Amino acid sequence: MPLRRNEVTVAQVLERAGYATGHFGKWHLNGVAGPGKVIGEDDPLSPRRFGFGETFSVSNYFERDWTFGRNGVAEKARGDGSEVIVAEALRFIGGAVERRQPFFAVVWFGSPHVPHQPLPEDLKAAGGSGYYGELIAVDRAMGKLRRGLRGLGVGESTMVWFSGDNGGWIDPEHPEANGTNAGLRGRKGDMWDGGLRVPGLVEWPKRIKPGVTAVPAGLVDILPTVADVLGLTLDPEVALDGVSLRGLMEGTMTSRPRPLGFWQFAGDQGRLTEDSGPSAWSDNRYKLVKPGRERWELYDVLEDRGETRDVAAGHPEVVERMKAGLREWQASVIRSYGAGEGKAR
Repeated sequence: MPLRRNEVTVAQVLERAGYATGHFGKWHLNGVAGPGKVIGEDDPLSPRRFGFGETFSVSNYFERDWTFGRNGVAEKARGDGSEVIVAEALRFIGGAVERRQPFFAVVWFGSPHVPHQPLPEDLKAAGGSGYYGELIAVDRAMGKLRRGLRGLGVGESTMVWFSGDNGGWIDPEHPEANGTNAGLRGRKGDMWDGGLRVPGLVEWPKRIKPGVTAVPAGLVDILPTVADVLGLTLDPEVALDGVSLRGLMEGTMTSRPRPLGFWQFAGDQGRLTEDSGPSAWSDNRYKLVKPGRERWELYDVLEDRGETRDVAAGHPEVVERMKAGLREWQASVIRSYGAGEGKAR
């Protein structure tokens, strides 16, 4: 689904606060399907329209030797796509450091993604697996990014978030071709955790001590967290789905104060209802899954990580409480979606 023009992005908030803002790699928010294409300056859903002052981007996934758009102008790049966009991001960051300007950079890898075309040496190192060959390059690119930050003297003070964007695409006919969901049920597009749960890492050496947490979190938490850390006031009329994770970073948050909502729209997007596609409502212990109209499943994800036992019949009060929460959240999403070009509510 294309990004609504009434939404508020992290880049817009930070640009107003004086940050240099840049986007590098996959955008995937202007409704263009298929392999990544250059996003022109005249595209109303270009990242340049959502707070990114500098871009080296394409609409969707990309491979090696790809053509990107530098601020909307086509430019051919050579080499592995993951390493190309990290090099561009470091150039951007270096410029901001030289100007003594704070920066915000989104580095969105296109890998791993079919058709899986890693560099020949990476394919060989991965034993012939295109999927893992691309992951080798992503890993190498992340290493270059972190070393580059340290080389610029900002490694300690820079907050780095690393996350996947969806669960693995597990092909039943070729189950080993696209990695693994490590025992989680389902795959990309499902409301079970095989479709939703992804790696999540935050590095901020100056403030975060190394550790592991079981507190659920999502990408929707980035904006409220960054605003909280920087002391920025967000428009109270704009609804936020996430929560600040500052307490989690500081060691004071032991549970999530509000559930995470997930919803895959289907059908007529001009007439959204709570039945427009599968949805889920995930709390600290329980997760409510709605795979279809008036179909409800409840899982204790602390005791049953693979979501193999539906415990809805044994916990009707939990089901009703979570149904009410999910419906309230969906109503908020529908209000925001129907706000047109006005503010998201």
